[in-house]
Amino acid sequence: MLTDSTPMLPMSQTALIQDDNGAPRLAVDVPLPSLKAGTVIVKTVAIALNPSDYKMGAAFPTPGAIIGMDFSGIVASIHPDTKTVLHIGDQVCGMVHGSNPSDPTNGAFAEYIRVRPELLLRVPRDLSMEQAATLGVGLMTNVMALWAGDALALESVPATPDSPAEKPFPVLVYGGSTATGTLATQLLRLSGLEPIVTCSPRNFDLVRARGVADGEAVDYMRPDVADEIKKRTHGKLKHAYDCITDPASVAHCYAALGRTGGKYISLEMVEEKLRTRRVVRHKFVLGYEGLGEDVLLSRGYESSADAEKLALAVKYFAVFQRLLDQGKLKTHPTQKLEGGLSGVLQGLQLLNSGSVSGNKLVVTI
Repeated sequence: MLTDSTPMLPMSQTALIQDDNGAPRLAVDVPLPSLKAGTVIVKTVAIALNPSDYKMGAAFPTPGAIIGMDFSGIVASIHPDTKTVLHIGDQVCGMVHGSNPSDPTNGAFAEYIRVRPELLLRVPRDLSMEQAATLGVGLMTNVMALWAGDALALESVPATPDSPAEKPFPVLVYGGSTATGTLATQLLRLSGLEPIVTCSPRNFDLVRARGVADGEAVDYMRPDVADEIKKRTHGKLKHAYDCITDPASVAHCYAALGRTGGKYISLEMVEEKLRTRRVVRHKFVLGYEGLGEDVLLSRGYESSADAEKLALAVKYFAVFQRLLDQGKLKTHPTQKLEGGLSGVLQGLQLLNSGSVSGNKLVVTI
C-alpha cells in the first residue's frame, strides 16, 4: 500500500475502440478502466503498434473494446490495497490485453490504462518513453515462448539470464529482425545460448547489433534456407521459435530441425496439415497467457487464467528490470508517427500492408 496522494482522474477519455465491425475508430467520452485492488492506473505517454492490433478486431470483433497492447506512461493512481514499490509519477512501461472481450474498457490506445504493477517496468533514464513503449509485448511473449514449461522450457536446462547454459546450443529465431525476435536474440545470448536467426539481408546489421554473431544470420529468401540452417547447426537443431508463422516459415522451421526432431514454438495457430513431422512438438503461445487473466477468445486462442504463468512473468519482469537498468537489453528501432491517437490509424494500415521492416511503429499521446 502506498501513501502517495492520488490525483483526481477524469471521468472519461479519448481512445481508439472497435466499431460495430471490429475496425478501429477514434472515440471521445470513453469511460476510464476502473481502479481495482492489486492494480494501478497509468497515464499513457507513448504507445507501440503490433500486428495483433488490427488482427484482433477482424478475427474477434468486440464493438466498443479499447484497442492496443504496448505502452509507456506515468503512474497516475494506485489502489489503497495494491502492494507495490512504485510511486505516483514513476515512468513505466508494459503491456495490456487490448480488444479484450472480457475487459473491453482497458487497452493501450487510450489516455489511461489499468495494469498489475508487478508486470510494469520502470523506464531507465537513458531510455526514451517511445523506446520503452516497444518492450511490453515482446518481453511477455518471450517469457511464454522461451521459459514456460509447455514451450521451449529453457528453465529446465537451465538457460536463463541468471543461470546461463553451461553447454551452449543453437536456437532458431525465425524472423529475427521483428521486435519480438530482436529481444529473443538478446535474451538467448544472455542465457548462454547460440541464436541463429533468419531475416532480410538489409536487417543483418540490426540483428548483429542485438547479439547475432557472424554466420548466425541467414537470408530468409534463399531457396535453401532450411538446408543452410541445418548446415550451420550441424543437423542438431532441437529448438525453433517462429516469430513470423506463415506457411513458408512453418515449413522452413520443421525442415531445419534435426533428424530426431525437437520443439517448435509459433506465435499463431498452425494448421495440422502444416505440422508435417511427428517428432516435432509444437506449441502456440500468446503473450496474454502471462497476464493471469482468462482469455475469452475462440477457435483455439482462448485460455484460462494461469497462476503459474503469471508467477513466471512476474519473475522474469524483475530480471528484465535489472537487465534494462544495467544497459544489457536494447530496444527495437522505432519509427515515430505523428498525430497522436489519430496517427495510429495510419500506422495500422502500414502494418497491414507489410511495408514495415526492422522498425516498430510508435506514437506519442
